[in-house]
Amino acid sequence: MGISAILLADSRFPGGGHVHSGGLEEAVARGLIREVRDLPRFLHGRLWTAGYLAAAFAAASVVCRQWTRLDEELDARTPSPAQRAASRAQGRGTARAGRIAWPSPVIDELLTATPRPHHPIITGALTAVSGGTPRGAALAVAYLAVSGPASAAVRLLGFDPFAVNAVVAALAPDLDAVADKAADCAGTDPARLPSPGSPALDLLAEAHLRHHQEEVRLFAS
Repeated sequence: MGISAILLADSRFPGGGHVHSGGLEEAVARGLIREVRDLPRFLHGRLWTAGYLAAAFAAASVVCRQWTRLDEELDARTPSPAQRAASRAQGRGTARAGRIAWPSPVIDELLTATPRPHHPIITGALTAVSGGTPRGAALAVAYLAVSGPASAAVRLLGFDPFAVNAVVAALAPDLDAVADKAADCAGTDPARLPSPGSPALDLLAEAHLRHHQEEVRLFAS
C-alpha cells in the first residue's frame, strides 16, 4: 500500500468522509446496533457488499480512463439515490483536496467528464496519478467502508474506542481478501465489473435521508 493510498484512507484527509456514517446512524436509530458486539456483523456485511463494490471500481479506475462508462456502471449498481448522492458528495470533496495534492491532467479530464465523480472512481484516479496500484486503491476504499461507520458508532453511542478499533482490526483478513478480489478485476471492461447488492444498506440510506430532512441527524448519510 503506497503513501497515496494511506493518505486517501486517513480519516484526516479533507474529503468530507467524516460526515457520513455508511448507514450506521439509521441502524442505530432502529435499534439494530446497541452494543459493540453488534458491530462486527454490520461491518462485515458492509465490507463484502458496498465495500467490495467500491473497491472494485477504485481498482478499475487506476488503470481505466473511460470515466463516463465507469460512472454509468457504478450508478447502475447503486440503486439507492441517497447512496449515489453520498458517494458523489464524498467524491467531490476528495477531488477538491486531491487535485491540490496531486495535480494532473488526468484528474482534470475526469472532472470534465464527471464534475461530481463517485468517490471510488476519483480515489482510484488519484491513486494512479500518484504512482499507486489497483490493490492500494481497493484497500483504501475497503478500509474506509468499515472505518467510517466504526468511527460513527463511537460518536453516536459512546462506545469504547479501543474496543471498536479492535473490531476493525479483526477485519484485516477480510479487508485483504476484498482488496485482492477487487484488484483482480482491474483491467476488466467496466460493464463486467462485480455487482454485489446490499438492499438493506440501500433501504437504510433512503430512510436516513427522509429522517435527515425531518429532524436533526448527526451524519448526512
